[in-house]
Amino acid sequence: MRQSKDIEVATLAGGCFWCLEAVFAELKEVQKVVSGYTGGKVANPSYSEVCTGKTGHAEAVQITFDPGVISYKELLEVFFQIHDPTTLNRQGADVGTQYRSAIFYHNAEQKAIAQQTIEELNAAKVWKSPIVTEVEPFNVFYPAEDYHQDYFRQNKSQPYCQAVIAPKLAKFRKQYMNKLK
Repeated sequence: MRQSKDIEVATLAGGCFWCLEAVFAELKEVQKVVSGYTGGKVANPSYSEVCTGKTGHAEAVQITFDPGVISYKELLEVFFQIHDPTTLNRQGADVGTQYRSAIFYHNAEQKAIAQQTIEELNAAKVWKSPIVTEVEPFNVFYPAEDYHQDYFRQNKSQPYCQAVIAPKLAKFRKQYMNKLK
């Protein structure tokens, strides 16, 4: 496994951050995943504020990774496999702008890779509808409250975890078995 000196951050939103965090935390190439809020206009929002949809923030994850070990494009490939990028402001029963599909790029290279990946997926007609994932410049990320961090691992028996996250994780594990920690 090659390791570079450069560490990068990817910021992705695709519905409930608990789902994204549970999946990305299992990739052996990912160093850290933090659940939080980004893309809005309110500084240091709380979970209850974000849930109103009035802050403009999306529930998101920040993924710390070594691009010498896993590429940004590979992270995006996982991202597009684990949520529905064709539904505007919705993932399953989670509805509102806080559940939108968005890629918050940190530099021009990330922006270009995100746009290219979306174009490729749309051209391949992977989904019946076109991708509505927003590609936006990263501004600021606010980590969510402590009880949201590593939520699935700590709350596996919770009904939402059993009904929504566990099936998503099972599908991911089957598809990416060789990349699991």
